[in-house]
Amino acid sequence: MECKGGDIGLREAQAAVDGWIRTVGVRYFSPLTNMAILTEEVGEVARIIARTDGEQSAKPGERLDLADELADTLWVLMAIANQHGIDLAEAFRNNISKKCVRDSRRHIENPKLT
Repeated sequence: MECKGGDIGLREAQAAVDGWIRTVGVRYFSPLTNMAILTEEVGEVARIIARTDGEQSAKPGERLDLADELADTLWVLMAIANQHGIDLAEAFRNNISKKCVRDSRRHIENPKLT
């Protein structure tokens, strides 16, 4: 498992997560544990946004690194996808197609958005 940065696609990212988990991480946590970890990471994202975009103030010395927390969330999502044999690149492409068909006029015609 190579730990290097750079721009990578979803399939390469999923493979990197799998490689890291199987070597450095020893094995995958159970899907239920990963779901709990995902919930925890989303909570960290919410905490930061509540302080940066909401009315709540940060505590002295509190770390507000939204990029890192979003990356943690993405990592766990990829681990869950790997455990369930889901190719996120394909799933995301299908999701975009679904939205293009289903929602082609929905938001444009929503008077709440004008």
